[in-house]
Amino acid sequence: MQISDDKTLAFDPNRRAFIGALASSAAFAGSLASFLPTGASAQAPAAAALANDAAFWADVRKLFDQKPGVRYMNIGTAGSMPVETQAFLHAESRRHAHESMSGYGNYLPQRQALAKSFGCDADEIVMSGNTSDGMCHALLGMVWRPGDEIVTTNHEHSGGNAPMALLQDRYGVVIKRVTLPVGNKQKAEDYVELFSAAIGPRTKAMVFSAPTYKTGTLLPVKMLAKLAHDKGIVSVCDAAHLPGMININMRDLGVDFLAGAGHKWQCGPLGTGILYVRNKVLPQFNPLPLPDYFPVVTSAYPASGGLPPRSRTGNETDDLAARIQSTGSRNAPVYLALAKSVEIWDRIGRDKIATYTVGMAQHLKEKIAAKWGVDSLYSPKDDPRLVCALTAFNPFRNPEHIKDKAKSDAFVKRMLDEYGFVIRNSNFPVAGQKDEHYGVRVSTHLWSNMGDVDQLVDAMWELAGKMHVA
Repeated sequence: MQISDDKTLAFDPNRRAFIGALASSAAFAGSLASFLPTGASAQAPAAAALANDAAFWADVRKLFDQKPGVRYMNIGTAGSMPVETQAFLHAESRRHAHESMSGYGNYLPQRQALAKSFGCDADEIVMSGNTSDGMCHALLGMVWRPGDEIVTTNHEHSGGNAPMALLQDRYGVVIKRVTLPVGNKQKAEDYVELFSAAIGPRTKAMVFSAPTYKTGTLLPVKMLAKLAHDKGIVSVCDAAHLPGMININMRDLGVDFLAGAGHKWQCGPLGTGILYVRNKVLPQFNPLPLPDYFPVVTSAYPASGGLPPRSRTGNETDDLAARIQSTGSRNAPVYLALAKSVEIWDRIGRDKIATYTVGMAQHLKEKIAAKWGVDSLYSPKDDPRLVCALTAFNPFRNPEHIKDKAKSDAFVKRMLDEYGFVIRNSNFPVAGQKDEHYGVRVSTHLWSNMGDVDQLVDAMWELAGKMHVA
């Protein structure tokens, strides 16, 4: 099915609710402006208008084939490949088997296509195994010395925590953690101030997630990258959830490394990721010299050594991404299928997707605040710079029950068994509290609509009532 930009707009009965959820087009455009190229935020109002076209999004939902009777609202864990991508992956698998083809190569055509979609050059983008794979490439490839410090957070995923722990044990790197506040009382500047206060003379890198997978807090990437520039340190972003959710321009974000998933919001095959490695110095985006870096998993390193020196200008001296991409014979059909899903997203329109998915999440947050109270939210809702399509909150009538893992697990299970909704929970520390919280997390994506969100809220409210009196 072809999705085109000239699709006739149809009246959406949810239009009034949708616009109410956005609060104002200007405010919501601000959230997109954090990820669009400089000067491109004016695209957001037009995208918001198209996001209300029920017929258009009904056609988009037809791109997917999911189990009837179940509504999947946990794409933050794994996505669903479009039917077109599934057919392409199957055809490529058959072709590779039929012709006994290898998976050698650096996949330049695919990297060139992805570079256009994500705002960088082919020498800066890699189709990795997943986000964790990308984080290992980024962190383990840097040069570390005893006493070097990493400033990170207490809400990181194991995909980042594991390589940081390895650096600690292997090289004596010191890990300093910022305690992240949760909920709706924060603004973007608060997170920048927390990181700034933690950075010291031995700090070499900042490692942070945007959004955090635990609470769906979209840490302000560009603001944190600017802080890294001002402090002269390296920035590494675990952006597992950004590709396919937000229209990101890798270079414009200003980070040195960004690792994202290919199988989550981007809906590529399992075992795919998208890794950005800054490979040139462009002062308008990141004025710092390139950090020393060596690919740690590669079959394309010079056999006699002597990697070309890193660029000091806007022109690369070496195709670093090709060296990282080249690791012997890989599962070629999987990487080719990732590029196919990226192509489909470009056809739909990444601004439109961002407005649609984040707009539904904003509507969800407002409904949660209305029923459970705003303090039940672990995800911000009022600062648009911190909002994404992940929403985490405390669904229990007794707030103390959120500290009970068994109750949280039961809530998630019963939402599927009794109401047909797939959601998840996650555990995380909350500043000032001794026990971890087990909040529930909801993802709103292309196969959901405003009706699904409303029915989900009603179901969660009903289940919370049942569990309260049980």
